[in-house]
Parts: sequence; structure tokens; C-alpha cells
Amino acid sequence: MHPQDQTIFALSSGRTPSAIAVVRVSGSQAGLVLTTLAGQLPAPRQASRRLLRDGAGQPIDDAVVLWFPGPASATGEDVAEFHVHGGRAVLAALLAAISNIPNTRAAEPGEFTRRAFENGKLDLTEAEGLDDLIHADTDRQRRQALRQLQGLLGDHARDWRERIIEASALIEAGIDFSDEGDVPAELKAPAVRAIQALHDEISKVLAAQGQAERLRDGLVVAIAGEPNVGKSTLINQLARREVAIVSPHAGTTRDVIEVQLDLDGYPVTVIDTAGIRETNDPVEQEGVRRARARAGDADLVLWLVESGQAVDPESMRSLRISGDENVSPGGSVWIVRNKIDLGGREGPVPPGEFPISASRGDGIPELVEALVMFAANFFGTTEGALVTRARQRDLLRQASDSLRRSLELVEEGEELAAEELRAAAYSLGRLLGRVDVEDVLGAIFQKFCIGK
Repeated sequence: MHPQDQTIFALSSGRTPSAIAVVRVSGSQAGLVLTTLAGQLPAPRQASRRLLRDGAGQPIDDAVVLWFPGPASATGEDVAEFHVHGGRAVLAALLAAISNIPNTRAAEPGEFTRRAFENGKLDLTEAEGLDDLIHADTDRQRRQALRQLQGLLGDHARDWRERIIEASALIEAGIDFSDEGDVPAELKAPAVRAIQALHDEISKVLAAQGQAERLRDGLVVAIAGEPNVGKSTLINQLARREVAIVSPHAGTTRDVIEVQLDLDGYPVTVIDTAGIRETNDPVEQEGVRRARARAGDADLVLWLVESGQAVDPESMRSLRISGDENVSPGGSVWIVRNKIDLGGREGPVPPGEFPISASRGDGIPELVEALVMFAANFFGTTEGALVTRARQRDLLRQASDSLRRSLELVEEGEELAAEELRAAAYSLGRLLGRVDVEDVLGAIFQKFCIGK
């Protein structure tokens, strides 16, 4: 039997041991699995308490079972669920009993969702939204993913595709009735208006800032500076736990240390880098090289100096943190003056600088508040964002380009315009996963967890 025709099963709840473990089964043999282990099929979509037994008649667990006959199920196939006690031995016995039933096998990562996609239960944008929802770390990521799962982009794409097909039908009807005098002109005008409106709508979506895509990955903030200025102490303050070793000896941090933060719902990755200095130690040299590379790729750099220390512009420029020769504070680089508890600087604080004491916590709330504001401006408003992945943006751009070319070619010949409209509809079909997407399915679904 082909693997896609086999019945799949997997643990679909959290890691054991746990109070309850949920095992899901999907495929043509799901009813047989449920009957074999639970004695008989329960009423559809009603929880039933059953004593589960293996093929030899030995009891496995006192469980709750559910039966979802296809196509009215999450995957579109027959689905059975076993809610058992979440002990490792219970789960091992249940999975072994299921695997002994012919034509069943353990599910691959994302296979349940892939079957739901292939059976028309959700389109590819909704599947991507589900993946994002599973991996969401912050509330803003969760809300954005949930909107995609509920069809925010998919509904628009289906509407656009239907309207393209309608406009294409008008254009092609003009070709078919080209010998009918004024009929083609009467068909062409409403088609051109429809194409122009579609192009304007999609272009408006593309013109919106693409920071919704970045919300999935988060903002990257690098803490950089010379040795012994308090970089590791600062990252420990921001993380509210000890993630980096703090030592008075220069060169303690040799590698890049990362910590994930949730700042008011914005995902932020803070990086602690090795102190920037010239050294003969090959290991520390590699740490400095990595520090410069990561700071150069960061969205924001916090350049730490001691309170009374002058800022060395040459050291900052060595990070390549700006395309401009003159790196200025307040843009992608903030000057953070540490150790204010030791004195060394008087007078007003210049714009773009933050006085702190990483050891005592002075100035940390103000710095965090500024980071939240920076993140809010960086991501912008993503509440109504349609595009959350580069794949989606690329296909929408292809559709927009095809619509633009169809408008340019319609006066030269309806055949050329109709071909561009077909290309636009094809791009939107790929966006939804309805045509020729085998090349991307594996890359998308293999990132899912097993059992989803």
C-alpha cells in the first residue's frame, strides 16, 4: 500500500508523562483501529469511556475515545482519538497495539495537516498560519497567526482569483466573437476596469510595509562594545536570569549568546557578543569576528561604554552596523552608558544615549520601554497585514506584474492579455496551494511537529 493510503497515528498532545495524552489516528483503517481496541465504534463526535485492549486481549487503559467519520473531520478522512492517561508505559502499549494493525504506521511531521490540506480542509496560507500559531512565542505572533489560520489572506486570494477568471472570460469571449463587430469592445471595457481594480488592490497590499513577515522571526538586538563594559550583566538584566557568565577578566565571552524576550508582545532576540578588541588569542579572535558579523546583521545595536568613557567611532564602524561612513547614535545604534553608579559623567543625557547601571538595575526600565517603542515602530501596525511570509509576497508580486502586463497588452491583442491573466490566476493558485505546489509542500509541512 502506498504510504499516503496508509492509516497514520501519533501522539498529538504534549510530552509525557502528563495527566492526559491524546493519540490521533487518521485514514481508512481508523474505524478498524477503534473497533479493535475499544470493542465498537462510539456515536460520531461523542466522547465515550472504554476499556482499551490490545490484540491479545490484554487491557491497556481506561480511556475516552472519539470517532469522526470522514469527510466531516479535521483531515477529511476517518479520524479516531484516544484520550488516555499520560504515562509513558500506557502510551507505549497503545502505540504498539495500533502499529500491530495492518496498514497503519507512525505519522511524519505535519502529515495530519498535510492530509487536511490535500483533502481541501484548509488552503496553504491557512496551513502556514497553523504552523505560525504552533510556533508563536508572543501574543502578537499568536494573533497574527490566528488571523491567517482563519483565512485572512486566503479569502482575499480566492476572491482575487475568481475576479481574474471572470475578467479573463470576458477577454477570451472577445477573441471568440471577434467577427461580431462591436461585441469585443463591449466586452473589453468591463474587463479592463476589473483588471485595473484588481491590480490596484494587490499593489496596495504589496506597498504596505513587509514587517508582518518579520514579526514571525522577531527583532534582533545586539549588545556590543569593548571588553568589560558590562554586556553580559546587561543581558542578564534583560533576561531576568543568568544566561551569561559575568567576570572582571577581559575575553570571558568567546561566543555569541542569544536570549529570546517577549517585550509587550513583540518577539525580541537579544545577543550578547564578545568584547571588540585586538587580540592574539585565536579563540577570542573568532569570537570578535562573530560579534562583528552578528552586530552587522542586527536590527538594533546597543553599544555599551562605561559612563565616563568616550565613544570610539572607529570601533563602532568596524562592526559595519551602518551603510553610512558616519554612524550616528539614535538610528540603528544606541549608546548605552553603563556603571553610572560609579560616577564619571555629569550633565544632561544626549539624545540617543541611555545611562544605566547593569549591576544595580538603574535605568533598565527606561531602556526596556525604549526597546518596546522601537519594536512598535519597527513592526508598525500588523493587525490588518495580509502577507506574513516571503513566499506569499513573491507570488502576489508575480500576480500583480501579470495584471500590469495584461493592461499594457490588451490594446495590442486580446490573446496576449488573456495569457497574462492566466499567469496571474496561476500565481494566486500557487499561493493557495491549489496548483503546482509540490516543490514547497515538503519544506512547509516538515517544520510541523509530529502529531499535527
